[in-house]
Amino acid sequence: MHDFDVAGRRVVVVGAARSGVAAAELLAERGARVTLSDTRPVVAEAAALQAAGVTIEAGGHQAATFDAADLVVVSPGVPPDQPLLAASGARGVEVIGELELASRWLRGPVIAITGTKGKSTTTTLIGRMLSAAGRDVLVGGNIGVPLSSQVARSTPETVHVVETSSFQLETTVHFHPWIAVWLNLADDHLDRHPSRDAYARAKARIFRNQTAADWAVVNALDAEVVRRSEGIAARRVSFAATPAPTPGKTPLLGEAQFSIDGPSIVRRTTTETTRILPLSVVELPGRHMHHNVLAAVAAASLAGAGAAAMAEGLSGFRGLDHVMEPAGQVGGVRFINDSKATNVESAARSIEAFDGVVALIGGRFKGGDLGELRQPLRANARAVVAIGESAGLVRDALGDVVPVEVAGSMADAVRAAYRLAEPDGLVLLAPACASFDWFRDYAERGRAFKEEVARLRIDR
Repeated sequence: MHDFDVAGRRVVVVGAARSGVAAAELLAERGARVTLSDTRPVVAEAAALQAAGVTIEAGGHQAATFDAADLVVVSPGVPPDQPLLAASGARGVEVIGELELASRWLRGPVIAITGTKGKSTTTTLIGRMLSAAGRDVLVGGNIGVPLSSQVARSTPETVHVVETSSFQLETTVHFHPWIAVWLNLADDHLDRHPSRDAYARAKARIFRNQTAADWAVVNALDAEVVRRSEGIAARRVSFAATPAPTPGKTPLLGEAQFSIDGPSIVRRTTTETTRILPLSVVELPGRHMHHNVLAAVAAASLAGAGAAAMAEGLSGFRGLDHVMEPAGQVGGVRFINDSKATNVESAARSIEAFDGVVALIGGRFKGGDLGELRQPLRANARAVVAIGESAGLVRDALGDVVPVEVAGSMADAVRAAYRLAEPDGLVLLAPACASFDWFRDYAERGRAFKEEVARLRIDR
């Protein structure tokens, strides 16, 4: 727990989305004089926040408000290089993110998970496994409940399992996970970060404040994750979703490696291989989900969960909403909602998991190379329906590999994809893009997809 006091200090919270609102409420409870500033003309929670003593500044950020601030707290969706934030920093005012703020008041240890894909699934699995082991667990961060909303319930025995994005990590200062998990790295958010290197450096901050008493869980098969974890203070263990080599014959990454050996999930060291769980307990669809399961098993093991608790955490878990989620069947055509596949790498893995695919791809492009979808589509797909403001980019990048049709709405896209998938194909929403052109977030996009599938079933 960080020695940190905001009583009587003038604090500006920038951004009135979920994390910003939670930060403003927490700061007001701690005695700060809080102003919540947002560019939108209306803040939905304004009445409740004002009742708690928070001043609302909507419709744009005011320089005078920042000039008077003793501390600035930035929501994850707000780019930290905005001129008013830079000017505050230049005056010596501390500018931090909501994750950093909340972590300074936590009383229990933190397990933090980052990566380009798989964060939410892995975070959820770790929480389920530790809960089954009888631990007091709170799950949140970039998934579900903001960390600021967990502070009041934090005790020395509470384990905080926290999904952390690059946006959250880039504004950390003292954030200190007991166990830090880095799943993978691929191009993403290059509309926000100036380069892939900057994106990777933001992710690598998850290890920055760890000590020799802490643990880092890294992907042994991701060369850049491995490289950026070299020389850190924490003890490393690794995971690799491939069959384990013969014990003692192949150098390990870290003190142990969690992998798959035949029908089992195993823990391998230089001297022995220990079977932990049968692979049959995993109910998640898609072989690529084994990657997330291994990372969760590694972290849960380090946190003290036994095999029975890990098996219980996996039991009945078939994934999160909008992550490889079955969305129904119309005639002989199945529908899968993977709206959370918001980058090229995630979409590629999703396409590879099925045969006879008609993929819905597009939205607000975040950078990367759509050409990386060409091989998965060539091997597994019948067609693509391009959606959203990047539909033209999708058509140009992929149109010579598979037929590409452009749709102007989710309703049109679902119907076009169904026609292309008949009589026995699979329609897959794997956008490889953000949702903010047509929808508020990936969840709203996924719900719209499922609603159109339901309408199609009725109309057919």
